[in-house]
Amino acid sequence: MATRSLTLAQVKPGDLLPPLAVEVSATTVILGALASRDWRPMHHDRDFAQQRNGVRDIFMNTPNQAAWFERYLTDWTGPRGRLARMRFGMKDSVFVGDRMEMRGIVEEVERDSAGCGFATVNVTLTADGRPATHCQARVALPVGGDDNPWRRKGDDWNP
Repeated sequence: MATRSLTLAQVKPGDLLPPLAVEVSATTVILGALASRDWRPMHHDRDFAQQRNGVRDIFMNTPNQAAWFERYLTDWTGPRGRLARMRFGMKDSVFVGDRMEMRGIVEEVERDSAGCGFATVNVTLTADGRPATHCQARVALPVGGDDNPWRRKGDDWNP
């Protein structure tokens, strides 16, 4: 089965990305903390989170959220999409039991001086409808059928 790979010509400002919704489980939170070697107890110890931090449950750490943003964006682009830059600000926590939902919109589409195509995407992450995190990402997209941003390096890669 062929995997779809978005090209720059298929993207324009205002395009909406399909939403991604995930029911956040303890496994989702704990495995993300373990993968990023974050041993702080508020990401795996419910008693610590509730009694010491005064929050309702364990919650997702920063690298775990970053990984979810990257997955969301590359699910949209396909395998040739390459994350160039990403920045985000967390306003609220994502807890076990929350329904995490991501929605994105393309803000800008451009080609750089080396001919690499980029889309700037704004992504909003909500947790049970609460605004939790906003992300802005710059993603490289192929400009044609034989272009692959993953092959770009040196002067041809200016994220």
